[in-house]
Amino acid sequence: MTSPDETAQLCKAIVDELERAVVGRRRTLELVLIGILAGHHVLLEDLPGLGKTLIARSFARVLGLDFARIQFTPDLLPSDVVGAPLYDQRSAEMVFRPGPVFTQLLLADEINRTPPKTQAALLEAMGEGQVSVDGLTRKLPEPFIVLATDNPIEYEGTYELPEAQLDRFGMRLRLGYLSAGDETDMLRRRVDRAAENVDLNPVTTPAGVLAMRESLERVEVTPDLLEYVVAIVTATRRDAQVQIGASPRGGLALVQLARGQALLSQRDYVVPDDIKQVAVPALAHRITLRPELWVRQVSADEVMTKLLASVATPRTDPARAVTG
Repeated sequence: MTSPDETAQLCKAIVDELERAVVGRRRTLELVLIGILAGHHVLLEDLPGLGKTLIARSFARVLGLDFARIQFTPDLLPSDVVGAPLYDQRSAEMVFRPGPVFTQLLLADEINRTPPKTQAALLEAMGEGQVSVDGLTRKLPEPFIVLATDNPIEYEGTYELPEAQLDRFGMRLRLGYLSAGDETDMLRRRVDRAAENVDLNPVTTPAGVLAMRESLERVEVTPDLLEYVVAIVTATRRDAQVQIGASPRGGLALVQLARGQALLSQRDYVVPDDIKQVAVPALAHRITLRPELWVRQVSADEVMTKLLASVATPRTDPARAVTG
């Protein structure tokens, strides 16, 4: 059984190894790892060429997971994702051909380029770790993680992700451009190694990832912090700028992600700052703003940041309770 302290050390080793390939994105890598520890899927949303695909491939390698990629296109069918029964001439029987979703880490590339019917093929897989085809339910490998990317600026040939799909993602991250120093460092590393790709080393295994997830359950969350989470979620439902607030699933996700943040900070208890650090990535994509805000180009991240600042922070110190 992996202890929280062992998980914290392993997390640092994982992020250090990832940074050999992904330059200047340590906080993003930490947040993706927190999402994986919490048993959630992660949506990476930003412009092309900012390293979203590299991040997904690097995580698969360092965590020792089987990897598959689906390039979502307008003509992609649900059977292209989950698989379909095919007629086997040798046995004269219908044989199920598994789709690329039968993997441990799935890169759903440009997920908003495919119609809602095909997007929906992932809902059961993401929510329950299984797919149902022709009346039969098939379990997916464990762990099953979806890292999805979408491009927020192109509207031609794209489809808005429905709320039910967005709610299945534990967090949404936006990368942004590297600083000038980090971008120079990235170019220098590429020139120095004289090769296109970095050969990363596995730091753990699929069983190790599952054990790390179990250790998350031993991270303490005090009752006043649970009330704090509920207050944040409730604030999203009462704000005049928000048409639809965060679901109860959002509160559950926020608790688990805060536990993951505590582990990365090498603690086995959650403090209010852990919740604050993950609240915007955990909840902003779960709220629907009023249409007039879209016209004024106000983002859900901005609204969520203001809401977070408006909720009173608990004054108790869990560290004192743990040691006392």
